Amino acid sequence: MEYKNLIVKTEDNITTIIINREKALNALNLETIEELIFCLNDIKKSSDTRVVILKGAGTKAFVAGADITAFKNKTPVTIRNLVLNLQAVINMLEDLPMPVIAAINGYCLGGGLELAMGADIRIASETAILGQPEIKLGLIPGAGGTQRLSRIVGTGIAKELIFTGNNINAKRAYEVNLVNKVVPQEELDSVVQKLAENLAEGPSFALNMAKEAVNRGTQMAISDAVRMELELFALCFAHNDMKEGVDAFLNKRKPEFGK
Repeated sequence: MEYKNLIVKTEDNITTIIINREKALNALNLETIEELIFCLNDIKKSSDTRVVILKGAGTKAFVAGADITAFKNKTPVTIRNLVLNLQAVINMLEDLPMPVIAAINGYCLGGGLELAMGADIRIASETAILGQPEIKLGLIPGAGGTQRLSRIVGTGIAKELIFTGNNINAKRAYEVNLVNKVVPQEELDSVVQKLAENLAEGPSFALNMAKEAVNRGTQMAISDAVRMELELFALCFAHNDMKEGVDAFLNKRKPEFGK
């Protein structure tokens, strides 16, 4: 597919997706959402991708939210279909077998924050501004914001952010565990790239199992979750990466996974 609103590149088993609507602060319209669905489906079937990086073009925004111009003259039915597509994108990010890193620069608001919360790891620049400002439009988050935000930062902080619609800076986002790390703006790309390279060198099957265990386990009773973890742990013994890891450990050498 030839993308109009995305830049997608794969190098050394790392696929970078850049939402490329810089003049619109990378706001999400239906066309961009549909391109993301196609792109993520393609990545899921790829054997060349071990890590995904998700970012916005330029330095002013990761994604400033949904394209509000798309809301005009929409009926409840048509807007529901648009947001269902955005929910599908976020679900697909969570369901990808490989780790997804969101590189958050500038504005990360509304649907943009909901998108970032679908990633496994979020790294923000010091200039990042995050929030769910939908209440100021007479709306509530619709693509998972009320649910994922409360699971990540707790219900009290989530209610404060959603009820007030106020934005927070990167430092505060780190304090409430909304982002994993905050770095100077000029270092964001290099820090994210280094983390991606480190993960890409790791055992991809075990990373897949670890992601599935965490994502599924948080929705289960603890007794069921630890049993699921055991089954996934045992499954790792059927993969060559486990044999390579154990052999490398015993022979005091660096493992070469996936070779």
